[in-house]
Amino acid sequence: MKCVSLDGLKKFTVKEIDEPTSQNGYVTIDVKKAGICGSDIHYWVAGEPKGLVMGHEFCGVVTNPGSRPDLKVGDRVTALPISPCGHCPACTSGNPQYCPETWTNAIGLSLTNPGSYAEKTAIRPDMVFKVPDNITDEEVAMVEPTAVGLHAVDLANVQIGAKVLVIGAGIIGQICAMFAKMDGASYVAVSETNAERGAKSVQLGVADEWFNALDEHFMENARNKCPYGYDIVFDCSGNSAAVSTALAMARPNGKVVMVGVSMDSITIPSVLIVMHELIVLGAIGYTAEEFQKCIDLMSMKKIEMLKFVDDTVSLEQVQSAYERLTSGTDSAIKILIDPKK
Repeated sequence: MKCVSLDGLKKFTVKEIDEPTSQNGYVTIDVKKAGICGSDIHYWVAGEPKGLVMGHEFCGVVTNPGSRPDLKVGDRVTALPISPCGHCPACTSGNPQYCPETWTNAIGLSLTNPGSYAEKTAIRPDMVFKVPDNITDEEVAMVEPTAVGLHAVDLANVQIGAKVLVIGAGIIGQICAMFAKMDGASYVAVSETNAERGAKSVQLGVADEWFNALDEHFMENARNKCPYGYDIVFDCSGNSAAVSTALAMARPNGKVVMVGVSMDSITIPSVLIVMHELIVLGAIGYTAEEFQKCIDLMSMKKIEMLKFVDDTVSLEQVQSAYERLTSGTDSAIKILIDPKK
C-alpha cells in the first residue's frame, strides 16, 4: 500500500509498504481522512526518526474487527493513538496520558505502529472508538486535536467572566480559545506572529481580539484590556519567548497552562512564577472521557470543527502542505490528508 514516510530534515517520501494485519487482535482500518498535527511538524523539522509513518488523527472504516466483538466490517471509527499499559497508577486513575508506556508504541508516533499517512493502518483494539453517522469523515479526523484543546481548558477550570489570553493561533490555540469562550470567558484574546492566522481567530469567532506578537508595542496593547493581567494564559507555542510572555501576562495568582511543546530546553523568567505566585500547569493529551465527549459534542452539533479545515490533500501533496503550515505567512490552520485522493 502507499504511504508517506519521513525521509530526513523536512523531507517526506511517498513509498510502498506492506498492508497492516490483525496481529494481536488489532483492528485494521481503511483510512478515509487524516490530520496534520503540530507534533508531526516537530518530527518533520528534526527529520527523525527516519522511516516514521505519521498520522495519529484520523477517520477510517473497519476492514477487520480483530478481537473487538462489538465491531464489524464497515463500521466508521477513530481511536486514541496511544499505547498505555493499562495497569499503572496513571491508567487505573483514568489518566493514560501519564502512563510511561503511552507513547512507546503510539500510532503514527512510533516506528512500531505506522499511522494514518497511509491507505490503511492497524489499531490496538481497546483504543478504538465507533463514531456516529451524523459526523463527517473530516470531523472525525478532528476529534483528536479537539480533545487536546478540551483537556487544556478543563485543566484551567475557566470561570464565567474570566479574561483569557491564548498564545499561538494554530489549531490547538484556536480550539483552546473556542472552549474557553464556551466555558464562559468574557474576553478571549489571541497572540500570534502570523497575521493571517491571528485575524482568522477573530473571523472564526473563537477570539474577541488578536495581537501581533511581533509588534514592538505588543505587551502594552495586550495589557490595555487587562491592566492587572489575564486570569488564564494558554501557551500553545512552547518556545522561550512564548512561555516568558505567558508568565508576564498572567495576573498575580493567575494560571498559565503550557500546551505547546519544545523539543529543546528553554529559558524563562522563573522570578515571575515566584513573585506572582502563578499556577503553572502542563497539559498533555486527554482522557478517554474527554475524547468521547468531543465525539458527542460534534454529534450534538454543539461545536463546529469544519470551519478550521483549510484544505484536503493527497499523499503526494503532504510535503507541500507541511511547507505551507510552517511558512509563517499562510492563513492555513488545519490541513487534512485523503490517502485515496
